[in-house]
Amino acid sequence: MRKRSPATKPRPPVAVVVLAAGEGKRMKSALPKVLQPLAGRPLLAHVLGAARTLAPAAIHVVYGHGGEAVRGALASADLRWAEQARQLGTGHAVLQALPQIDDEQLVLVLYGDVPLIRAQTLAELVSLAGPKSLALLTVRLDDPSGYGRIVRAKGRVQRIVEEKDAGRRELAIRECNTGVLACPARLLKRWLGRVKPHNAQGEYYLTDIIAMAVKEKVAVVPLVAGEASEVLGVNDRAQLAHLEGVLRRQRAQELLLAGATLADPARVDVRGSLECGRDVFIDVNVVFEGEVTLGDNVRIGPGCVVRNARIGAGTEVFAHCVIEGAEIGPGCNIGPFARFRPVATLAAGVHIGNFVEVKNSQMAAASKANHLSYLGDAAVGARANIGAGTIIANYDGATKHRTTIGDDVHTGSNSVLVAPITVGAGATIAAGSTVIGNVPAGKLTVARARQSTIENWQRPQKPKK
Repeated sequence: MRKRSPATKPRPPVAVVVLAAGEGKRMKSALPKVLQPLAGRPLLAHVLGAARTLAPAAIHVVYGHGGEAVRGALASADLRWAEQARQLGTGHAVLQALPQIDDEQLVLVLYGDVPLIRAQTLAELVSLAGPKSLALLTVRLDDPSGYGRIVRAKGRVQRIVEEKDAGRRELAIRECNTGVLACPARLLKRWLGRVKPHNAQGEYYLTDIIAMAVKEKVAVVPLVAGEASEVLGVNDRAQLAHLEGVLRRQRAQELLLAGATLADPARVDVRGSLECGRDVFIDVNVVFEGEVTLGDNVRIGPGCVVRNARIGAGTEVFAHCVIEGAEIGPGCNIGPFARFRPVATLAAGVHIGNFVEVKNSQMAAASKANHLSYLGDAAVGARANIGAGTIIANYDGATKHRTTIGDDVHTGSNSVLVAPITVGAGATIAAGSTVIGNVPAGKLTVARARQSTIENWQRPQKPKK
């Protein structure tokens, strides 16, 4: 008979504790540090996103300075909040959350100003911790200035020394503490209860528990971060800008490996999620925000901003367009200098040209608005041609009104359609018309004053001095 393999003991529930109470004085900002934006999202939001990939039992956020602003900006049902009224160190901060955590849980400690921590790293770190082991994330740096040092003996971690408390030999160590660790809650509670502020800062250091673990023969299992960038923190604007560049390069690399062509990987910003089909081309200085999807063979010209939009296969977006909250079908031509506001929907083969704005409107297949037009709160039929300078006057000062334009309609240049109005299929509106009533199908409608010339008229002259 085959022997049964021993059952794998299930991992204890994970309680994530995110330390986010710091004031961030060096940011020189009224905005709390953890709310400073990185790639369009607060620093803390990046950390929470990584934490959620573990499907934890709970996420506890320890807040302090600007606490109500932090809670308001990131309120979510899966977050529990613990206030650190006085900032007395990292150990003190973790203590504020521990009363909400069961002894049988595994505590993962993260930091709200360390935004690039990877989900894979967290999963590996948690897997290394157990009932009698503490997992510690470390990093090797060419310049370890400002970091606590990992002191080892015969390869085993013995303690962590903060830089301000370190001697000459310890300062030469390049393996550094990231502050990120996973530890059984029962042990963490006991050790933090013993921590004393006997250091240069007069603070309760979370790092002191390492020496306590070693003394009690609890294994301290180090995990060296694969990339130094994922454990870098933010204390000032320069560091924030550095991480912005790191994240930009990472996302550009992901796009290239996924098959997109970038004219210059250093000049593309992805501030959200971007899904690309095959053979997509993205020119320089393009910004993507929110959730964006690009179909096969889409081309995005230079200087465009695309936010929460879907762009169909084969569509070309020319330079300097702003597309927000739009659904653009396949085979369309957009821009240059076009603007889409929520919610614009374009069917296949639509042409939107320079200085055209589309807002809360739908355009059916093969329609065109090639120059200097505004389409607001309108439904435009198939194969319609919206002439240069056509304006849909949709707002009466209090209420927005809808306009319906049928198939094969042509509007002449410099027309004004005063909503609410219906233009029948196949109608033509003469150039320069201001139309205030429904337009019958298949007819020519002219709504302009008859041209006349005033004889013997003289232009007013300025009085002579």
